Amino acid sequence: MHRFSLLSIVHDNLRAVTRSVTLLDVAAVVVAAWALLASLRAARPRTFKATKLRGPPRTNFVFGAAKQILETQDPGDIYEAWAKEYGVVYQVPTTLGGKQVVLTDPRALAHYYARETWTYVQTDTTKLFTERNFGRGMLWAEGDEHKRQRKLLAPALGHAAMRNLTPIFYNCAHKAKSAWEAMIDASGGDSSVIDVQKWMNRVSLDCLGLAEFSYDFGSLEGKPASITEVLDTFDSFPKRSTVTICLMLLSRVFTLLSYAPRHTSRLFHEMQSITEDISTELFVRTKKEKAEGVLDGKEDKSIIGVLVKANDSDSLTREEVVAQMKGLLFAGYETMSVSMTWALLELARNPDMQNKLRQELLAFGEEPTYDQLQHSLPYLDAVVHETLRVHPPVTDRLRMAAEDDVIPLSEPVVTQSGEVVNSVSVTRGTRIVLPISCVNRSTEIWGADAKAFRPERWLEEDGISKKAQEIQAYRHILSFTDGAKTCIGKYFAIAEFKVVMSVLVKNFVLEMRDGSDTQVELAMGMIMPKPRIVGEQKTEVPLRIRLYEG
Repeated sequence: MHRFSLLSIVHDNLRAVTRSVTLLDVAAVVVAAWALLASLRAARPRTFKATKLRGPPRTNFVFGAAKQILETQDPGDIYEAWAKEYGVVYQVPTTLGGKQVVLTDPRALAHYYARETWTYVQTDTTKLFTERNFGRGMLWAEGDEHKRQRKLLAPALGHAAMRNLTPIFYNCAHKAKSAWEAMIDASGGDSSVIDVQKWMNRVSLDCLGLAEFSYDFGSLEGKPASITEVLDTFDSFPKRSTVTICLMLLSRVFTLLSYAPRHTSRLFHEMQSITEDISTELFVRTKKEKAEGVLDGKEDKSIIGVLVKANDSDSLTREEVVAQMKGLLFAGYETMSVSMTWALLELARNPDMQNKLRQELLAFGEEPTYDQLQHSLPYLDAVVHETLRVHPPVTDRLRMAAEDDVIPLSEPVVTQSGEVVNSVSVTRGTRIVLPISCVNRSTEIWGADAKAFRPERWLEEDGISKKAQEIQAYRHILSFTDGAKTCIGKYFAIAEFKVVMSVLVKNFVLEMRDGSDTQVELAMGMIMPKPRIVGEQKTEVPLRIRLYEG
């Protein structure tokens, strides 16, 4: 039986079960599970003792503080408040008596990232979700397997490859520009209200399709496609239900509960099927074109070309090739659309910054090349990286220690017993939290104005504090993470981001539709929080767009 057919059967059976259980049944199961977990923890050999860290109290009998964290779309402020009270490393009570250790210390983070995929790995629940939806590609892999797959893909996502892909980014950006001009013209006035998040979704999807796989989804031209329908539907569920949150938290303890039906289960299944079909079609087509000499014997440097070459040399199986394609599409789509939407929002809220960026672009004149985008437009660079610092698409990550470890600290913490320690011992199985948005916006690390969107900090001599410079990740921010699993597509993301901003800001004036007092909130997208104007449906970000006339 096909694996996904088996998953469907499990899903249907669990749905039937959930319809028949009572609240008393659930309570009995929770109590029994808690007792079992407590017994297993007590029976575990204690040859290596974990440091007993301080942390917030258990605010929920079953879920500890984990429910509070998950119900908050961006828990960065919560993590930072706890760090100020309990120290740069602390523990948080979680589901059924569990705990997780939170790292906000630069030296502790550097130690963690140096050992990721070996000492620190994905939790069972995360790994299961990744395999079910994207296969055993690079997102799923750990250790030497991850290193092997990453090495094969790296040439297609380096600086040399980006120089060839930049014209594709410009092509997509100009399609959005033309569409916006047509909407303004059709309005009969000098402006139009446009949902910029919807358009950044389209730009991101088409850039990925054309640049990575030579496949045109056609979303910028309004072509109907099953994948755009599914992706748009995810935005129809902007808030997780209480049942979904409880299932997510319990599944971190009991992995089988990951199969329990949720309101997005059908959408993920549809997306998996669609991306499987598209990836397989592209793979077969490219193999055929290569065999027929359509590529004229030239070595194809695109991602699909690199993957086919790896398959021809038996470095990757067909299943692994398809998994890489699905994983890259998933990893790149929402992260980029969210980041570009935030940038447009911040520029609309800060017209002086918007004008400063526009003047830099106009003064430069011609459309910059890839290398010029990286080195010749400092304020564009500052806007892009300030957006990524203040609004990282992924707000936090949960991992697990695969073995006992001692984590060094740059400053001491006080334990539960009052002892002052300069390192923290964690035992195998300990959950580790990387609070990305907290570290990116920490006033202890970035200074008193850490929460403010201020691109100028990237241009000032002392704009990046010494403490921030201790963060060893790319540009001292954790938005692309670090270590062995640092985002392989970060050069792709930065290039696309800069191209799209350069075209749109140079040609349009962005304004908050309802004035400077407009409130922005967070709502759930497919897998991560998205900005939304308060009062709007789904994840809509309507801005008033005017043509720039000089």
